[in-house]
Amino acid sequence: MHPILKPALRRGWRDLNTVQCGVTPAHARLLGPVDTATGSFLSLLDGTRGLPLLREEGKRMGLPDGHVDALLRRLAHAGLLDDATGGGPAADALRARADTMDRLRPDLAALSAVTPHPDDGIRKLAARRATRVRVQGTGRVGALVASVLSGAGVGQVDVMDGGCVEPWDVAPGGLPADSVGQRRDAAARRAVRQAAPGRPPRHPEARTTGERPLSLVLITPRDGLDAYAPAPSTAEPLVAAGTPHLYAGVIEGTGVVGPLVLPGVSACAGCLALEATDRDAAWPRMLAQWHSGHRRQVPACDLALATAVAGLAAAHALAFLDGAEPAAAGVRWLAATPRFAWRAQRLTAHSDCSCGAGEQVKGEHTSVDREPHETMTGVTA
Repeated sequence: MHPILKPALRRGWRDLNTVQCGVTPAHARLLGPVDTATGSFLSLLDGTRGLPLLREEGKRMGLPDGHVDALLRRLAHAGLLDDATGGGPAADALRARADTMDRLRPDLAALSAVTPHPDDGIRKLAARRATRVRVQGTGRVGALVASVLSGAGVGQVDVMDGGCVEPWDVAPGGLPADSVGQRRDAAARRAVRQAAPGRPPRHPEARTTGERPLSLVLITPRDGLDAYAPAPSTAEPLVAAGTPHLYAGVIEGTGVVGPLVLPGVSACAGCLALEATDRDAAWPRMLAQWHSGHRRQVPACDLALATAVAGLAAAHALAFLDGAEPAAAGVRWLAATPRFAWRAQRLTAHSDCSCGAGEQVKGEHTSVDREPHETMTGVTA
């Protein structure tokens, strides 16, 4: 082990005996009491020394026997310590690719700041490299989501879409202007490759199956209605296969992220449809009218809002892939222009849905958020 104080957490002395590691309340920790010699020793925890050398340095600085090991245990228990050489073979392979590692250092620092154990950050970053996700829909939201996931170290990002790139599909970080007229899926794949920090290692299962297992699908339709009111039939194969999937899009002036569907566990598109019909008997009729006919106009999709939606969707996707508590499961995040204030809409698995997630709520199904029907503004002609 080569201990290093987590570099993402800025350090400062609150007083003569107390060190604060971290700035924000979510991540800051106080270390004390710290005497002068121990404070000087902290500067040696930079990842360049192993435990034997650190113990020798501690003796030279006058620290008592056992003090260095006790201090390191305290720091590790507080989640303030990293291991510059830990993480196992996958982490070693990642460190060996200097160009790739340099691209991913900010992501490693961020993972390190929010994970407790000394090698958690590098393990999670290396694990991303063996992960496969699919992004369905490559408009202003989907293409950017795919590029962000690829740039953050996800090893394989597949994209699915039809048709050709239109001028209004172009967005910074997503589909470039010179891709107009090209096939959307091909243009998005190029954007994904260009965003990738390096060629990922081949997954062991890919040697026999031809591809890695699918960990997550992001459904990011160019028509935001399909994210706000997703068709159950679209997700049926994913639910049947047990594949987690996350919705994201922009409808009119509202950004939508979620829900993250954990098949059989949290609310799915079928649950949302049944819940909407329970709230409003006219919902199926309205939805059929919104989907009918040929839409000639370009759908509203504010560029800044689409970028925010893509970023939040990618963040939730990465947190899920990294093994964090799935905060978007059973929740849909909504933000509307011009205030852009994100709010969470809680979603309940429906007891009548065939996905099975609502079995535990049979007989006690209730509506939590009666949006949008009861919050519409009346208009007098």
